[in-house]
Amino acid sequence: MNLSLPQLIAVYAIPVLLAITLHEAAHAWVASRLGDPTARLLGRVSVNPFRHVDFVGTLLVPAIILLMSKAFGASGLLFGWAKPVPVDAGALGSPRRDLGLVAAAGPLANVAMALLWGLALKLMLWAGLQIEFPLLVAQAGVVCNIGLAVVNLLPVPPLDGGRILASVLPLRAAIAYYRLERFGLFIVLALLVSGLLGAIITPLIGHGIESIFWLFNLAD
Repeated sequence: MNLSLPQLIAVYAIPVLLAITLHEAAHAWVASRLGDPTARLLGRVSVNPFRHVDFVGTLLVPAIILLMSKAFGASGLLFGWAKPVPVDAGALGSPRRDLGLVAAAGPLANVAMALLWGLALKLMLWAGLQIEFPLLVAQAGVVCNIGLAVVNLLPVPPLDGGRILASVLPLRAAIAYYRLERFGLFIVLALLVSGLLGAIITPLIGHGIESIFWLFNLAD
């Protein structure tokens, strides 16, 4: 279905908002459970998405990407971020291990949300719902959550995948790896401009979406 830009924004608004902000809420919750009260004291251990919204990353950037995707007739990769959750490694019981667990919580939350959106889509189809809008919203929920999980699992600090990898590397290697964090954004941009980023993550996102659809026996 060829959606107009306002329709596209309406379909993706709720899934994108939840995908980005609850990703950060999961980081905050796990950090709190592992002994760091920082995020809890700042009110970030909350499923209220507005506690995590970053105007640029949560609203402006996804809107611009949708606009460009519509203008150039491409599906594009929907991307964004919420306010980062502050973590005090010194308050964690086992800092290296726990930082890896905190990092893993975000992508795992996105996978869980993709499954819930897939289940919602299955239930709506099973019930014979004829209203197209909620069906499209559920599909968008699967797509944006799988996309966000895959992007964040790239092993490039400061993405979650980089921090997960650093948590399992030998200490000396982990320290050297963490030094790459200052260049992380430039590494991602270089991968994006070169086309390598799309070549790496597009098949992974596609397989992830197909897996959700297969699990719930959903037609493409």
